[in-house]
Amino acid sequence: MRRAGLRHLAAAGLLGLAAGAVLAAGEKIGTVDTAFKLIGRDHDILVEAYDDPAVQGVTCYVSRARTGGIKGSLGLAEDRAEASIACRQTGPIAFPKPLPKQEEVFSERMSILFKRLRIVRMVDPARNTLVYLTYSEKLIDGSPQNSITAVPVDRATAIPLRN
Repeated sequence: MRRAGLRHLAAAGLLGLAAGAVLAAGEKIGTVDTAFKLIGRDHDILVEAYDDPAVQGVTCYVSRARTGGIKGSLGLAEDRAEASIACRQTGPIAFPKPLPKQEEVFSERMSILFKRLRIVRMVDPARNTLVYLTYSEKLIDGSPQNSITAVPVDRATAIPLRN
């Protein structure tokens, strides 16, 4: 019974990987080396920018550790489950269509199988604010480490919510 349950979880994870593929990818801003590796790339911290696909004028900047060495260079290493996020207004904020109260807006693979960095947007209508949460998710054992940021929207521009 336990094996069947794990197979179902693995299948759900693979479906999640396929669904996550349609989400936006980050634009590399830069990297900072944190440890020298003789063979392969160094361990580093990667900084990427993600423009919110449903909110014009909001960009999220995410920093995360990447494992180097041979495994890291080949994409076989599992990156640490640590990330930081800062989302900012980078232009006039506009909403082409209503937003759900909560939605995953970005997802990126952190290991060859079953570990992803996720960014979720939540709407706080009482404060007219967009809240962004980043965390890592692993199929069997996720990480409670997370980071949060908020982008207040001018009260003259109501955030349209999907029912």
